[in-house]
Amino acid sequence: MKIIDTKIADVKIIEPQVFGDDRGFFFESYNESKWRETTGLATKFVQENHSRSAKNVLRGLHYQIRQAQAKLVRVIVGEVYDVAVDIRKSSGTFGQWVGVHLSAENKRQLWIPEGFAHGFVVVSEHAELLYLTTNFYAPEHDRSIIWNDNDLNIKWPVTGPPLLSAKDEDALAFREAEVFE
Repeated sequence: MKIIDTKIADVKIIEPQVFGDDRGFFFESYNESKWRETTGLATKFVQENHSRSAKNVLRGLHYQIRQAQAKLVRVIVGEVYDVAVDIRKSSGTFGQWVGVHLSAENKRQLWIPEGFAHGFVVVSEHAELLYLTTNFYAPEHDRSIIWNDNDLNIKWPVTGPPLLSAKDEDALAFREAEVFE
């Protein structure tokens, strides 16, 4: 497992060691002891989510203000542009974002710690994501920031309006959003 730093120190790209030949490939997508040894984090995942979306679907920017979730995100079909936004008011990178292409082909994973909003847009015909979370989904604490917020100025790789859920269409501006202290 290789850890790649991003412009926000707490967000990491994880590259697993892939063993492949003409029959296919094998890799450990998660190994608790290797994770702890490589990252120094004693992470306990409690839930795994599976999402499938069509091209130009944009999901996010989502977070839980209580029962915060750290996430380990990977794509098993297709490709997405995955974004993490630092919404920790006390952080030196508050309001900054990291965007990474994750695909079934590159097998990269994105580690998003607690205190970040998360979103992605599908850039292939469709994509399927798996992500592990460190806390259970709590709809009463679920929050959203609008994907095209002017202050965040995220450079989404979309041409034209993305396909959004009603929840994401009604999301708050970053300045109005409830954030972590």
